[in-house]
Parts: sequence; structure tokens; C-alpha cells
Amino acid sequence: VGLAVGFGAQSLVKDVITGFFIIFEDQFGVGDYIKISAVEGTVIEIGLRTTKIKGGAGEINIIPNGTISEVVNYSINNSVAVIDVSIAYNNDIAKAESLIEEYLSKLPSNHEEIVTEPTLLGVQNVAGGEVTLRITVETLPMQHFAVSRMIRRDIKEIFDTYHIEIPFPKMMVYERNMNRTEEGE
Repeated sequence: VGLAVGFGAQSLVKDVITGFFIIFEDQFGVGDYIKISAVEGTVIEIGLRTTKIKGGAGEINIIPNGTISEVVNYSINNSVAVIDVSIAYNNDIAKAESLIEEYLSKLPSNHEEIVTEPTLLGVQNVAGGEVTLRITVETLPMQHFAVSRMIRRDIKEIFDTYHIEIPFPKMMVYERNMNRTEEGE
């Protein structure tokens, strides 16, 4: 019986010791957005034995602290938003770049969640009927999602104003004459 209790208590002791070091070393805290193995979400509770994480769909994941071996904490440092914007292949790239750079230069003064001035890196890809331009911007922790959406929306409106076409699938229809005698004569 003592041996069975000893083995059973071993995982409990491991959970408590790991929980103590998580709290003591401040590896993550309540409100941080973290990833542990396949579980990603916001920490809602840290105990000595378990950690509770709320996922993106609202699910609560309860993880024994003894099983936590690797943690990615997205809330400690500033985030970087990477935004790819595509324009149609036949557009003037220089014009599109100058419009984007003019817009990006005004962003930090109007949005406190943007830490540094966004950078237009230039042409990221040329494929099919489109040219992709890449923008990067450093934001406060976990603000990169909202900033990315805002920049995409604003650039789309700028492109509409200045008639810069964004790529979209085009279909070519060829009509084939079914009467072969007319083709040969």
C-alpha cells in the first residue's frame, strides 16, 4: 500500500514542484497569451497543481503543471505584424509603394499600439497575375492582429481611391466553332 501511495503521490509532487517554479520564476501569468504543446490561449488561472488556459473558441484546458515542459509566451515582448498586400501584375509598383509609404508614415502618431514606424520591405513575391508587397510593423504585445486588419482595410481603401487594382481570378472563355467544314474552307 505504501508503495502504491508513493507512486501515486509522485505525479502530485511533480505537479506541485513545477507549479511552484512557474509561479516563482514568473514564466507566465494570468492574462498572458501562451502556447503549451498543442494548447494555445489565455491563462485564466495558475495553481500549484494545474494551469487553466482559455482557448480561442472559449474552451477551458486544464493542464497538470508536471506535464508542462515547454512554454511559448506571446505576451512578454512586443509583437511584429507581417502584412502581405497583393496588387495586380499590370499595376505601377512604384505608385503603389509610394502610396503605402505615405500612409505608413502617419500611423505611429495616430495609434499608440504601434511602437515603431511600419516598414514597407518591398516586393515579396511575383506569381501569376499578382505582385505581393510586404509590410512589417512592431506593436505592443498581442496587438499585431488588430493592427494587421486595420492596415489591410486602409490600404484597400487607398487602392480603391487611386484605382490600383487588386488581383482577382479572371476567366477567359474561348468559343470553338463546331462546324468543321467552315474552318477548312
